[in-house]
Amino acid sequence: MSFAGTGRKTRVLPNGGEVPRHFFVRGCFMSNLSIFVDESGTFGPYEHHSPFYIVTLVFHDQSIDISSNLKRLRDAMKQRGLPDYTVHAGPLIRRDDEYRDFICEERKIIFDYLFNFVRTVDIRYHSIHVEKKHLDDDMDLVYRLTKQLSAFLNEHLKELLGYDKIIVYYDYGQKELSKILVSVFNAILRNVSIKKVAPANYKLFQAADMLCSLELLSIKANRKMLSNSELTFFSSERNLNKSYLRVLKKKRFGR
Repeated sequence: MSFAGTGRKTRVLPNGGEVPRHFFVRGCFMSNLSIFVDESGTFGPYEHHSPFYIVTLVFHDQSIDISSNLKRLRDAMKQRGLPDYTVHAGPLIRRDDEYRDFICEERKIIFDYLFNFVRTVDIRYHSIHVEKKHLDDDMDLVYRLTKQLSAFLNEHLKELLGYDKIIVYYDYGQKELSKILVSVFNAILRNVSIKKVAPANYKLFQAADMLCSLELLSIKANRKMLSNSELTFFSSERNLNKSYLRVLKKKRFGR
């Protein structure tokens, strides 16, 4: 399979020539893969309001030009008078933090603009999750996340090694997850580097945040655990599944 999905595109030069977006060194094309990582949940004791720990990885072949997708998103936000700012999907759904003064319709517009970007941009994603109530302690969570991430990388090792360089982007929001990422990726891949990212600088990191939130909603919907605020935001569980969760199945890695 291909991480890119539709193949590599080229960039047109002013003189009419074309050059691939991956760069050329010593006669060889160099291909890079970006992996944006975000999480939902926290380390520490099990809490009823946060029963799951989820890690989502978004894959983007850097040879794929997404500038038109970014422009459509920014133009749509601008037309609505919205700033080009960092969108946090969880608080947006729950009406928390910076979205406290936004009515449901306003929050839904922002959510749908970013969702449309995620739906149409050429990316793939994979999520792993652990139900915390079955854990003994934090080390058990570390073990289970490490095991799942290692299994996924090893399963797709051939494709991953086909890239000259892999750059993993994480905001280092949780030091425990940071350590897992560093240890697992470096243990399995020889061509990887891990960089701290500022969410505001990368829409694909915001895409990872949204996908992570939707994966959590998918788990909760399957267990009839959706909150009133979540059901209100999406109108119904049926609409959540039909308009969002089913659509994103096409984006899953290895589908």
